Amino acid sequence: MLLTAGVIMICIVFQKVSSRLGIPALLAFIVLGMLLGSDGLLKIPFDDYGFAEKICSVALIFIMFYGGFGMRWQEAKKIAVKATLLSSVGVVLTACFTGLFCYFVLRMEFWEGILVGSVLSSTDAASVFSILRSKRLNLKYRTAPILEMESGSNDPFSYMLTVIVLSVMAGNNSAGSTVYLIFAQIAFGLLFGFGIAFLGSWLLKHIWFSAPGVETIFIFALAILSYTLPSLVGGNGYLSVYIVGIVLGNCELHGKKALVNFFDVFTGLMQMTIFFLLGLLAFPSQIPSVILPSLGIALFLTFVARPAAVALLMTPFKMRFRQQCLISWAGLRGAASIVFAILATVSPAYMKIDVFHITFTVVLFSILLQGSLLPLVAKKLKMINNRYSILKTFNDYSENAELQFVYLKIERDNEWVGKAVKELVLPPDMILMAIRRGEEMIAPKGGTVIEKGDICVLGTAGCREDLSNAFHEMTLNKKHHWCRKKIKDIQFAQKVLIVMVRRRHHIIIPNGHTRLYEGDVIVMHIQERDGQESKGIISKPGQG
Repeated sequence: MLLTAGVIMICIVFQKVSSRLGIPALLAFIVLGMLLGSDGLLKIPFDDYGFAEKICSVALIFIMFYGGFGMRWQEAKKIAVKATLLSSVGVVLTACFTGLFCYFVLRMEFWEGILVGSVLSSTDAASVFSILRSKRLNLKYRTAPILEMESGSNDPFSYMLTVIVLSVMAGNNSAGSTVYLIFAQIAFGLLFGFGIAFLGSWLLKHIWFSAPGVETIFIFALAILSYTLPSLVGGNGYLSVYIVGIVLGNCELHGKKALVNFFDVFTGLMQMTIFFLLGLLAFPSQIPSVILPSLGIALFLTFVARPAAVALLMTPFKMRFRQQCLISWAGLRGAASIVFAILATVSPAYMKIDVFHITFTVVLFSILLQGSLLPLVAKKLKMINNRYSILKTFNDYSENAELQFVYLKIERDNEWVGKAVKELVLPPDMILMAIRRGEEMIAPKGGTVIEKGDICVLGTAGCREDLSNAFHEMTLNKKHHWCRKKIKDIQFAQKVLIVMVRRRHHIIIPNGHTRLYEGDVIVMHIQERDGQESKGIISKPGQG
């Protein structure tokens, strides 16, 4: 337990450090696992591929569910055909191209080469999501939704190819059984996915849960169910769970904001777990023996197989060449590929190659090179569009800002006392929604007169930008050099705008003649002289 807590805390620190260095955080988790593993500093013994495969498979369920849950269908439906082709036919083409390269150039056995291609054929949703969101890559021509939908939905097809190839290599499949396996994977995955999704959404809309947070537990269980049920009958559980995520994520659900917050944190933990565990499972001492073929595969995958698949599928849509180049470069490999490599390692199929460490090395190369350079490549290809927000791709983005409420108690000296509502001058886009007078709630009309003691409920559209860090509070003590001075007489070392003074139970909107006293709570905005906002540094007593 102590080791687990320590590892999680170290992963969080690594995430902060890696973001400042411009290195993808997921790479940091892998490196941490390698440092602590059997060949690392702490020599933690861990080589149980079967256990790792089970843990990582469970983690993938929630990563794929949240990938679908967070996808904004309103944006994604415009590019659904392109993204679906890339995530299905594109996966098959990438697997075939890479497999043939392994067979003809690297001299692997034919089915072993196809297996390597199948394992590496999907792009990684966690890596793509992480880089697009953390770097705020606002891309042109709806490129971000294409990448989001493709990377979120191509893992099921890569998994299906891996299962089929392993079955052939184990000698368990005839031509007829292979066809049925493909049919069962797709048909049962779709059937259970849509069935569970619509049943779950109906229950969530028509059943009132007694305690807050129960909806989250229900959806958590639903995600597990959507994977296990189709898997029991030979269906593709990952395809099912992704569909359930899309349908539920685009439904009007009670407490959806809390669901997004929960799954955002939980899938972040799952990503840490997967990448750390995979790093722990790897043996760096074995990587030199596979480094040359792995780099060959990585280079071929990055500069030939992926671009060829994208060009073949997207050119008929008259997609711009530079957009195709960016989509090709953004085809990062990640956790799913390594998990499928573990699946191949624990399968009964006989292999001469070390598929796990080959895949592991390719993924390291992909995250380090492609992931780190993705923002630069997007800029060089002139694919950045700052008039469009990448956050529109995600379901936690609100196209219309939420309504914010302001409660204003009318005191005796308030200038509104005795005035009719139609005489009030309110800020733009703000309305008087209700008046509470004693125990009565009044719907205001133009002739309604404001009385002393009324509580006016004002409504306005909220701001999506978080400005809370732009303002600072400070309580004056009697030794502070501002105490008993007028604001106009205070010399500030920084550019300070005092926006409000709270004195006991009164709120004061200050001007230059407002005098400050002991106990006043000062709300201010502070800027450095160069125009940059300060990091919350408040002038100390004795300073200007």
